Amino acid sequence: MSIKPTPETFQGVLVDADTQVESFRQTRNSRRTELIEDYVELIADLIADGGEARQVDIAQRLGVAQPTVAKMLKRLAADGFIQQKPYRGVFLTAQGRELAERSRDRHQIVENFLRALGISAETARIDAEGIEHYVSGETLQAFKSYLSKQG
Repeated sequence: MSIKPTPETFQGVLVDADTQVESFRQTRNSRRTELIEDYVELIADLIADGGEARQVDIAQRLGVAQPTVAKMLKRLAADGFIQQKPYRGVFLTAQGRELAERSRDRHQIVENFLRALGISAETARIDAEGIEHYVSGETLQAFKSYLSKQG
């Protein structure tokens, strides 16, 4: 059985230009911050787990080369998220810890929401890793509300 599109099906598909511009702007902004959030969240997790975050461990867990990590760590230091000390690991600044905590909270809310919908734990964890960076505050709040009603 095929569904034949009707004119009503496509009503309102093309939103006004200002709304569309804002949607794309928010997506581009999320793309820019996604990598930063992933790094600081991982650094926080490594510190919590083993007391330190080393460049080699970050590279291994992200599946990237160490020079890639080194370049990003310089950017994170310049942006005030981390501090690096020669021959020692990477440390989060207060700003970095705050961002890591917000990112972790967003991830957990999205993952819990997906699990509440019946998504397997592994798939929810993987999908939440991407969704957490793009979900709006309004949608995140709706996820939280839904979860609180689930018990």
